[in-house]
Amino acid sequence: MHTEHHHRPWITTPLTADLLRGALDVERTAHGLLPHRLPARARAQCADPQLAMAESQPSGVRLAFRSRATAVELDTLPTKRDYVGAPPRPDGLYDLVVDGRPAGQASVAGGNTLTIDMTAGTTETRPGPVGTARFTGLPDRAKDIEIWLPHNETTELVALRTDAPVEPLPDRGRRVWLHHGSSISHGSDAASPSTTWPALAAARGGVDLVNLGLSGSALLDPFTARALRDTPADLISVKIGINLVNADLMRLRAFGPAVHGFLDTVREGHPTAPLLVVSPILCPVHEDTPGPSAPDFSTLGEERLRFRAMGDPAERAAGKLTLNVIREELERIVRQRAADDPHLHHLDGRALYGEAEAARMPLPDDLHPDAAAHRHMGERFAELVFATGPFAAPGA
Repeated sequence: MHTEHHHRPWITTPLTADLLRGALDVERTAHGLLPHRLPARARAQCADPQLAMAESQPSGVRLAFRSRATAVELDTLPTKRDYVGAPPRPDGLYDLVVDGRPAGQASVAGGNTLTIDMTAGTTETRPGPVGTARFTGLPDRAKDIEIWLPHNETTELVALRTDAPVEPLPDRGRRVWLHHGSSISHGSDAASPSTTWPALAAARGGVDLVNLGLSGSALLDPFTARALRDTPADLISVKIGINLVNADLMRLRAFGPAVHGFLDTVREGHPTAPLLVVSPILCPVHEDTPGPSAPDFSTLGEERLRFRAMGDPAERAAGKLTLNVIREELERIVRQRAADDPHLHHLDGRALYGEAEAARMPLPDDLHPDAAAHRHMGERFAELVFATGPFAAPGA
């Protein structure tokens, strides 16, 4: 794409943490700034490459500033994922939001390539060039500008250029919603970073989102609970369940105490904030069949990989977890704790996506909702939780 001729010269603004929303940490790299969604101390406690990839993908992270700029260029170094045998993935999208409204999209070609061979269980990284996301034709007035980074693509921020000075977005006094969940909360298969279900719900609820949806990694890890504990927030939600089944990580005996411990830790930092525990959305393959989940390699050549439940329903007797077992236990735990914690709430995930939604918008890979289902879930969450429920604004 060509750069349009400007009557105003470009201004390069140093990229600093105060221009970022939704990141818990920023790392200085050889190229620039890499936003992280878990602090360094948490990252040091787990060597899982899936977690490292998920927390460095900037779901919900956006550059946020105030400017009269009519043109904005953002140089980034993305890391693209390439799955052996699968169709190439589209470039990640950057969503431009001006004064709270969608105002354009861009993507960045090039970048590093992470090649993942799921059958061999190997990965290989190839370095690549920095590219530019470009937005032009913005209104020539002071405005709030947000650039939502690709939710599913690790992105190093290299340079920000505008044709007018930039200042960090002033505090609008909006409540901060801190959310933790699995790849569904991370935004897997959503259309774009500002249309993941949590981003849509936050926009409708008029709150600032910090999204700790960690693909494959909502596993009740103590370091994630501490990250939630230590992050300033007014409203907190945790969506627990599907990844514990996917990974076949623990049995019922470990699950209950782990949930209690996780909630205890969050409460140390946020003793009275509304805290919502959300159980899994409907996922037919795992309702009554334990994990692990495994990719079905027979479908590799198709448009998308599908997933299968590898456990045996009979293993529930030995304490193996299924979604129905988890939902029942979460409801029981919240009911027990709510006797001493009036700000603790529960939401059955099937209220966001249940039988009716599965009939109308089936999970394309048997595990993740598609873009239409994300939109539906965001609207439902806003309706059930922000409009009238536990996150309703005081006096609403």
